[in-house]
Amino acid sequence: MAVVASLALAWMTQQRVKLLEQQLVARQQQSQSESGEALVLARQSQDTARDSAARMALLEARVAEAAVQRNQLDELIQSLTRSRDENLLADIEAALRISQQQAALTGSLEPLMASLRQADERLARHNQPRLERVRRAVLRDLERVRAASQVDVATLVIRLDEVTRQVDDLPMTALAKTLAGLPSAGASPAPVSASSHASKDATTPSNTPSTGTWDQAWREATQWGLRGLSAAWAELRSLVRITRIDNPEAVLSSPEQQYFLRENLKLRLLNARLALLSRQFDVAQSDLQDAQRTLERYFDPSSRRVLSTLDLLRQVGQLSRQVSLPRPDETLAALAAVNTLR
Repeated sequence: MAVVASLALAWMTQQRVKLLEQQLVARQQQSQSESGEALVLARQSQDTARDSAARMALLEARVAEAAVQRNQLDELIQSLTRSRDENLLADIEAALRISQQQAALTGSLEPLMASLRQADERLARHNQPRLERVRRAVLRDLERVRAASQVDVATLVIRLDEVTRQVDDLPMTALAKTLAGLPSAGASPAPVSASSHASKDATTPSNTPSTGTWDQAWREATQWGLRGLSAAWAELRSLVRITRIDNPEAVLSSPEQQYFLRENLKLRLLNARLALLSRQFDVAQSDLQDAQRTLERYFDPSSRRVLSTLDLLRQVGQLSRQVSLPRPDETLAALAAVNTLR
């Protein structure tokens, strides 16, 4: 009995061992399959993590870009939401500075006057009590600019062109006329009148008819000889002319030298014209003075055309002076004060 019981117990134990082995094999197979699936899932999770990291980096870049765009948009909104007063003041100041530069370059006050008038009109339409101080400053600057004198370069250039055209027609000292009071080349002595002859004949007593005939013939011969001598003397005097020579160098100049003198004078006037157009008044003054000295030295001072040309050059020289242009400093100071108080 004991043997049977032990055999039965051994058989049951063997059956349990086989069952446990089967269960262990099944569980091992299941664990292997689950570990394979876990590896696959781990790989998928790694790929997902990489994608997530890339997406996060992209999102961060987009967020940074959005922040930059937002800052730019805020600045744009701030610039667009400025008040009308600030825009008006900024426009007026920019226009005044630009017109001031144009006036300095061109020498004309018209750009500055136009900018001041436009600023006054815009301030009057705006009608803001806070900007009344700026408008009063604009009006004062406008009055000062209107009262300022400026050089009329166009008129001066026209006068210089007129002088340049007259240079070829001006008489030079070498061709001056003789002094007044000297007889001309064709002058002849005054003939003796017949009435004086008759009176002389009447006062002379006649003794005999033959004596009167001889006396009359003698008088006629004498008068004919005197007239011939007078004509010869007048012709001899016409060969010599007396002229006052203050500048021998100008009188003794040849026609070729006279031509070059006129051309040099024209060049001086053209240089003065260019200096006026470029607003170099010191250079223009020097050229005009040289032209005046040339006219006074080499041209006939008794000619009316020369005198009128000299007067015209003196007028141009007096008018071509450097004039300081006014600046809208009071308006700019008022604009700066209003911007500071804002």
